[in-house]
Amino acid sequence: MCLCLEFLMEKATRQHTKEHNRALVLRTIFAHEQISRAEIARVTKLTRTTVSSIVSDIITEGLVEEVGVGTSYGGKNPILLSLVEDSRWMIGLDLSHNEFRGAIVNLRGVICDVIAMSIEGYDGDDALEILYQIVDRLIKKAATHPLLGIGVGTPGLVNTQEGVIINAVNLNWKDLPLTHLLQERYNLPVYVLNDSQAAAIGEKTFGKGYSPEESMVLINIRHGIGSGIIIHGSLFQGDGGCAGEIGHIVVVKEGGELCRCGNHGCLETVASAQALIKKARAGIKDFPESILPHEPKQINLAAIQKAFNANDPFAQRLVFDTAHYIGMVISDVVSILNIQKIVFVGDMTCFGEPWLNAIRNSAQKYSLQKPILNTKIEIGQSGENSIILGATVILATDYSLLFTHS
Repeated sequence: MCLCLEFLMEKATRQHTKEHNRALVLRTIFAHEQISRAEIARVTKLTRTTVSSIVSDIITEGLVEEVGVGTSYGGKNPILLSLVEDSRWMIGLDLSHNEFRGAIVNLRGVICDVIAMSIEGYDGDDALEILYQIVDRLIKKAATHPLLGIGVGTPGLVNTQEGVIINAVNLNWKDLPLTHLLQERYNLPVYVLNDSQAAAIGEKTFGKGYSPEESMVLINIRHGIGSGIIIHGSLFQGDGGCAGEIGHIVVVKEGGELCRCGNHGCLETVASAQALIKKARAGIKDFPESILPHEPKQINLAAIQKAFNANDPFAQRLVFDTAHYIGMVISDVVSILNIQKIVFVGDMTCFGEPWLNAIRNSAQKYSLQKPILNTKIEIGQSGENSIILGATVILATDYSLLFTHS
């Protein structure tokens, strides 16, 4: 009995070591456009024999190919290896807008196909049905390639470990077991996380100039406001998976508007795109000289942006008010976390550098001087696909999934 247990433990340990080494080699290949076996051994500190054996296996799997000969620094010219980026595809879903967007993504984060469907006027089971329609169509389009799985970035509170959407107010989803529903329907691995957390991973992975161990807070401002926190290169979700819900920090202490969360005066009620449009529509009657449409229903974000860029005093006051409140919250984030890179994505970034400068000024006003002076506040690089890319990165870096298809 004891000998049998020892044998099983030894076998399990060997298997774990093999999988660990394989992941190490794959991670190194993913990080380079082209790399030789010798360089992989140097980077990973694995023996050349181990690296050669692993590389042989992953070439057989079709994940990696030999692509040419590199420069010799003594001895034979090394054979270069590269990831076969279309050897596996993934489906990424962004549920954060008034339309659901789904895409086929390859192992290098290249968007191969996109499908978008409006959910205006839909929620609950009807919104879920639209989600299924998008995935059905994408799976048909991806029929010629092995699929790793489905990654989902969704608004609301998410229990990532169980794949349950605890509460997504705009979609009227409560305790929705989305991972289970998608796995049961499509028989694929599924990963569900908050949209802002997904955007943070997408920005960190595909934005330029980020170091592997860098920390960052990404603030996603659209219909609502959320954030994703990266600490030393890894996503921080908190003990309950809900870290980053900065949209519900109270910034108006007296007489604040009712927020969808049930509190009054949350950041979301004064600084989101929805809040900005609402204030513009309510206030336009008092500003007859404004170039904004004087029919409130005609006022949207594009109209406010146009007026703002034309130096319209009413539009500028409204936009700079949102920056004031955002800066207040950033001062709290910097004071608590002392993270020195704050990145914005989402609809409100259309107001560009003037809006960003107003946020910087507000953050400096409310912060301790030394931490905020060392903090960079900027607009993200990954654009509208950051959520889709972040949701699929989780799949691509679960290296065990790469070997479920041969």
